[in-house]
Amino acid sequence: MDFALTEEQEMIRDAAREFAQKEIAPIAAEFDASGEFPLQSIKMAGELGFMGIEIPEEFGGSALDTISYAIVVEEISAADAAHGTIVSVNNSLFGVPLLEFGTQEQKDKFLRPVASGEVNGAYALTEPQSGSDAAAMLTRAELSADGSHYVINGKKAWITSGSVAKYIVLFTNTVNGGGKSPTVSAFVIDTGDP
Repeated sequence: MDFALTEEQEMIRDAAREFAQKEIAPIAAEFDASGEFPLQSIKMAGELGFMGIEIPEEFGGSALDTISYAIVVEEISAADAAHGTIVSVNNSLFGVPLLEFGTQEQKDKFLRPVASGEVNGAYALTEPQSGSDAAAMLTRAELSADGSHYVINGKKAWITSGSVAKYIVLFTNTVNGGGKSPTVSAFVIDTGDP
């Protein structure tokens, strides 16, 4: 079995390394000290195709393989772990659930702007009292009386990119009409909605 990188993967590695060393490394300490979100460099990562690495081209992604994804995250993380985490969250924790389980309409609406770096996505599972134990979540989504929408109540914590995200994949327990016990569900939340 050959474990060598392909020529394309080597080119991706070199591009990610150059970007990380030129654009991220010089500002990393400043952003770590201030706690500010590095919007400009993340937007640049999107322009290079790094925010939608495994997302198909039809949704604005780069349509690359998992090895390429790991290479990009590794190279960016070598310059700054926070940037690497942001790239990883947008690709895997936000992008993959939508890609795997979202409707065509959701994919069209949410994946393209996140893959381009135009906006950020986030992932909300962790809660103050239960950590990442999905079965112990207290956040609940209940269908409205008229059945037109869900009302979500609860608290989430430690949401990477949450303060700047336009869209969040939010996990909650859902209580549906005939069900006796809650089911873990995911909703895509537009942070501009009430």
